[in-house]
Amino acid sequence: MKDDKLWRVFSEYVRRSHADDQGLCRCVTCGVVKHWKEMDCGHFISRNHKATKFDFQNTAPQCARCNRFLGGRQYEFGLWIDQKYGEGTAEKILQRSRMVCKRDKTEIDILTKYYKEELKKLTE
Repeated sequence: MKDDKLWRVFSEYVRRSHADDQGLCRCVTCGVVKHWKEMDCGHFISRNHKATKFDFQNTAPQCARCNRFLGGRQYEFGLWIDQKYGEGTAEKILQRSRMVCKRDKTEIDILTKYYKEELKKLTE
């Protein structure tokens, strides 16, 4: 099942939710500050793992250099996750990523609607 529409909404939500009033956010792995539109929605555990692809704790803004060219800098990302959400959270995400996950159209539609509504709250 295609989740492209959900991915676009979720990615924007993640980047905007970490941005300040001027739209600036910090790369969680190197600290560079850029506008949310110039950042990627990076993943601690690759988005190839369907169970954690849309897991908010597994995602955060990353610059293109860290996310695309430095392989996501997983170690630094994991440190940031544990600092932000509590010790052991990165390990829990890793365990969840190993679960089998198949989203049907209904679940994708529900998640898309949810993140559209959350995004609307951020932009009002």
